[in-house]
Amino acid sequence: MNRIPEPDHTPNGPAYEGRLLDRADEEVVDQGVRFDIGTILSRRGLLSLVGLGAGTAVLAACAPTASATSTATASASPSASPTATATPSAAVPAGEIPDETAGPYPGDGSNGPDILSQSGVVRSDIRTSIGGGATAAGVPMTLNLTILDQANGDAPFAGVAVYVWHCDAEGRYSMYSDGITDETYLRGVQVADANGTVGYTSIFPACYSGRWPHIHFEVYPDVAAITDASNAIATSQVALPQSACETVYALAEYSGSTRNLSQVSLTSDNVFGEDGGALQLATVTGDATNGYTVSLTVRVDTTTTPTAGAAPGGNPPASR
Repeated sequence: MNRIPEPDHTPNGPAYEGRLLDRADEEVVDQGVRFDIGTILSRRGLLSLVGLGAGTAVLAACAPTASATSTATASASPSASPTATATPSAAVPAGEIPDETAGPYPGDGSNGPDILSQSGVVRSDIRTSIGGGATAAGVPMTLNLTILDQANGDAPFAGVAVYVWHCDAEGRYSMYSDGITDETYLRGVQVADANGTVGYTSIFPACYSGRWPHIHFEVYPDVAAITDASNAIATSQVALPQSACETVYALAEYSGSTRNLSQVSLTSDNVFGEDGGALQLATVTGDATNGYTVSLTVRVDTTTTPTAGAAPGGNPPASR
C-alpha cells in the first residue's frame, strides 16, 4: 500500500519537496491538479506522491480536451504557416474516409498529365505554377488535413504523402482547361508531420456546373510512392460548407459560382450525395476579406482495398 506523504514544516508554512502547499490545511494528495503537475516535473515525480493509479488520473486530467483543440484550430488565420502543428482533434470521424473518384483532371498520370513526376511538387504554397508561370487569384485559403491510421488505433499517420488539387476561381483545372494547360497551380504534395497533419496555402475554389464545391486529395504511403497513382492508399474529396461558399461566391472574381451552387446540393451531388458528405464536410473559420482556414480529419484504413481512381475522359470545365 502507498504511504500518504507528510508535508515538511518550514518557516513559510507546510511544504512538500521544497514546494509550499497550495492548500495549507489539506494533505499533500489533496493539493489539486496544478500542484500535482508541478510534482510530476519535480525530481521525485508523481509516483512517489500517490502511486501509479493517481498518476494516471492526473495525466488524464492534463490531456487537452476536444473543445480546447477546436478553439486552437479556430483561432488560426489563413496567413499562418500552412504546415499545421496542432495535435489532431479528439473527435475521431465515425468511419473511414469514403473512396471517391479522382475525376477526369487528377494530374497524377492516370489520365494524361502527370505533375507528381515533376521536381518541386512537394510544396505548401500551391497558388503559383511550379517553376513560375501564373498565380491563381481568389480568396486566400489555408487547407489543413489530419490523417489518422485507422488500422493502427487511429494513430497520427505520420510520413504519408498527401497530394491535393482543386479548381481555380473560374472553375478551371490547371493542366487540363483551355488557356491553362501549361500551368500547374493549385496542385501540390505535403508529407504528414508527427501529428498526421499536412497544410497548404491556396485559394478558395469555385463552384462549377454540376458539382458541389470540393477539393480532391490522394494519400500515398510515403513521398517515394507518389510517382505511380496506383500506389494511393486513399482517394477522396473535401466538401466545403454552404455558408462560406455563398459568401465567397458573391465576389466578382467568382462570377457564375452563385448560379452553379444554386443548382446543386450536398444530397444531390454525384459524389457527396450518398450521405450528404457526412465524413467529408470540412470545418471552416475566417472570412472572405482575410481568408479562410479549411480543416478536415481523415481516417485511412490500410486493411481495405482502395476502390477509387481517375474517371475516364471528360471535358474540363469551361471558363466563364
